[in-house]
Amino acid sequence: MKSFLKLILLFVTLSAASQTNDFTSKIYETYDTYKETTLEKRRIKHQDIQPLINTLKNNPKFTVKKVGQSIEGRDLSLISIGSGKTNVFLWSQMHGDEPTATQAIFDIFNLLTSKDFSKEKETILKRVTLHFLPMLNPDGAEKYTRRNTLGIDINRDALRLQSLEGQTLKRVRDSLNADFGFNLHDQNIYYNAERTNKPATISYLAPAYNYEKDINQVRGDAMKIIIFMNNIIQKYAPGQVGRYNDAFEPRAFGDNIQKWGTSTILIESGGYKNDVEKQEIRKLNYVSILSAIYTIANGQYKNIPIDDYENIPRNDSKLFDLKIEGATYNLLGKPYKIDIGVKRYEVDNANHSDFYNVGRIADLGDLSTFYGYNTFNAEGYTIVEGKVYSEVFDSVSGISNLDVFKLLKSGYTYIQMEKLPESTLEASEPIHLVKIGQQLPEFRLRPGINPTFLLQKDGINEYAVINGFLIDLNAKNSRLKNALIYR
Repeated sequence: MKSFLKLILLFVTLSAASQTNDFTSKIYETYDTYKETTLEKRRIKHQDIQPLINTLKNNPKFTVKKVGQSIEGRDLSLISIGSGKTNVFLWSQMHGDEPTATQAIFDIFNLLTSKDFSKEKETILKRVTLHFLPMLNPDGAEKYTRRNTLGIDINRDALRLQSLEGQTLKRVRDSLNADFGFNLHDQNIYYNAERTNKPATISYLAPAYNYEKDINQVRGDAMKIIIFMNNIIQKYAPGQVGRYNDAFEPRAFGDNIQKWGTSTILIESGGYKNDVEKQEIRKLNYVSILSAIYTIANGQYKNIPIDDYENIPRNDSKLFDLKIEGATYNLLGKPYKIDIGVKRYEVDNANHSDFYNVGRIADLGDLSTFYGYNTFNAEGYTIVEGKVYSEVFDSVSGISNLDVFKLLKSGYTYIQMEKLPESTLEASEPIHLVKIGQQLPEFRLRPGINPTFLLQKDGINEYAVINGFLIDLNAKNSRLKNALIYR
């Protein structure tokens, strides 16, 4: 009899696994059908999501409640759907500059309001009640900054509860007594999966609830969900999953929500090559979160052994935007072999709707244990200082007919301007603009300087590095966002 029951259990488990895998594949393949196209850029604001929330208010499947306000008076909404006994609570953008999962939540709403996947949605909504609190920190989102208007990190306010946003999160969690919680964040794009050149595109954590990092059923169930989600991401971004540091932080919401009895899954959206606006990562959030909700609904996660949790590589921080390997650098009459690691930082415009890049040398020397989103083997190339072009131009429009690549090939990385644009610090062409007669600092490589130079081979300039972007001067291509204007 026991053997018969085991066979039945095995059959049910395999059947649930097959259904979940099929669901995952289909929602990945059809993602563009449900993607919320009004949220294409990372710098989304409270006003951008309000029309979408208002539409949900008119849908009888959803319950939309105002559950609080930010310090500056922006409404915080809880959006619920389903009638199941298991409560799943998802909150996003606790940090204002971490919007990837907020976008994915609205993609999930589009699928839930569609007529598609009726069987899977019936399973979910009869067994689970979903509660979403998107954009917990709308004041921070307004300025695309991590902290709230009070200047604090909401994710370090679980004990004192001095922020209105933190008070709302605690009150909602307690009122729901949620079984599962998804704590949705973005992380630094320079994290990699430990000992690999793969970015940690998605990182997970089942937060510890004490200093000893004990594992009870609550935390164990979170680990099982993470193992399940990791297996999904491996299909679409193999090797690009990391495991966040699980040192106990007594002030953090994730650690405390785990402690309060909600199985808490931290999801951090990192970097993905050539995905500046994190739209591919948004898709991975959508697929993995929906699949996790489905496995919670059908109970498949319960049979996952938690031993696999420790097999997920830890997060490391060894990535650069550009890594140049083995270049020759002549200094004081002697040649040296160096690697250069470049990071490109984002500087927001006045209304925080877009940004320009400022490149910086983050490190140089022996960087053999580091990696780059873009890695260039510069063996045989010599780093050469760029020159200032002698001709002076009246305005930016005056250089529109210049062959900039020809200038770069000739060794010029700066153009002199009689009058520089007043309202901007970035240049659209791959060459810097300087005021006529401006003295540039001595060219000497060191951390912190803007990476602008030429890579010369056999006396010929074959590549230019402008503002940290590598430009192939023969192919005349690059992924340069902007050069700089020096005043």
